[in-house]
Amino acid sequence: MDADLCLSDDPSDKPPCRGCSSNLVEPYIKCAECGPSPFLLCLQCFTRGFEFKKHESNHKYEIMTSDFPVLEPSWTAQEEMALLEAVMDCGFGNWQDVAYQMRTKNKEECEAHYMKNFINNPLFSSTLLNLRQIEEARTADTAIPFKPTDDPPRPTFDSLLSRDMAGYMPARADFMEEFDNYAEWDLKDIDFVDDDSDILHALKIAVVDIYHSRLKERGRRKKRFARVVGPIEHDKFIESHALEFELRREIGRLQEYRRAGIQSFCSAKVYERVKQVREDERRKRTMLVDVLQYIQDGRACQQWLTTGRRCAPPLNLTGLPGTEKLNDREKELCQVVRLVPGAYLEYKQALLNECRRQGGLRLAQARALIKIDVNKTRKIYDFLIKEGYINKA
Repeated sequence: MDADLCLSDDPSDKPPCRGCSSNLVEPYIKCAECGPSPFLLCLQCFTRGFEFKKHESNHKYEIMTSDFPVLEPSWTAQEEMALLEAVMDCGFGNWQDVAYQMRTKNKEECEAHYMKNFINNPLFSSTLLNLRQIEEARTADTAIPFKPTDDPPRPTFDSLLSRDMAGYMPARADFMEEFDNYAEWDLKDIDFVDDDSDILHALKIAVVDIYHSRLKERGRRKKRFARVVGPIEHDKFIESHALEFELRREIGRLQEYRRAGIQSFCSAKVYERVKQVREDERRKRTMLVDVLQYIQDGRACQQWLTTGRRCAPPLNLTGLPGTEKLNDREKELCQVVRLVPGAYLEYKQALLNECRRQGGLRLAQARALIKIDVNKTRKIYDFLIKEGYINKA
């Protein structure tokens, strides 16, 4: 029999025991004759002489364990692996957290062992250098030469387009995908209302707390350099990036001035004021085009444009199907909420049926019943309550 190293103590990394199908715990047995897939047995099945198909109890075997020293007598192979994983998770220099994750060594022991055997060890340094040279020599002949092309178009710094396209990578023509990219989906239908029960309110709070923890993990994974450098070096790295961003923005502004023929900062101030006025006029023209898609009253458009209102104008119900079935108050509601009469009548009937079936209706139930904007649902719900069509549960 031979003693061999087990590369992981995680039960999910290796097959279960072939005898009892339980998760294997070190030490366990590996048959040296059965293969190519490993035939593994726990100690209990091995002592009973378990046999299966071609495997016999008299086969040669190996004892799989990592409870033996590798670099120092007081450190087992399993502890060496746990130390490396803890440094990767907590970051180099965070020895208090590394020791807490390991649980078998204190802060001073972890730091001294890591610095002695993995940082200041000349054997490891020369080995890594040789491996790098071998890899470079192996790929020298097969490497594909990279020929840079023109830089793809990018939105200008601090522009509205750059904010709308946050996370877009022009060179890849794709958006950056976050870790746990769909974490926000669990929150899209959550709304805190006054008539929620205590249990429902507590469940919503719990969902929000879970979302915050997922955001923290997302932020932690973005700080890749913070795991391998100290806090001071990481702060300097971030400050350098921020300074680079500011310099690029200032260089872009000066290049724009030069293209416009501006030669003094006084002329630049006038240019910025004129540019802002021109941008405001362009935005107003764009808003006017959007309004004309919904209403035909030119005077209303001009009044809305000059007053600078950002809310959408009332919906014109003239000629829309179902308008004749509405009373004056319902017409006013549809105009303000910007809901066509046919859809309003459908939503109204659905809420009335549900209210009669349950003897009352809560706002949360109404929002689950009609899948539209939550603010529109609240206005419709409050209107039907006020007019006496439905009553609260």
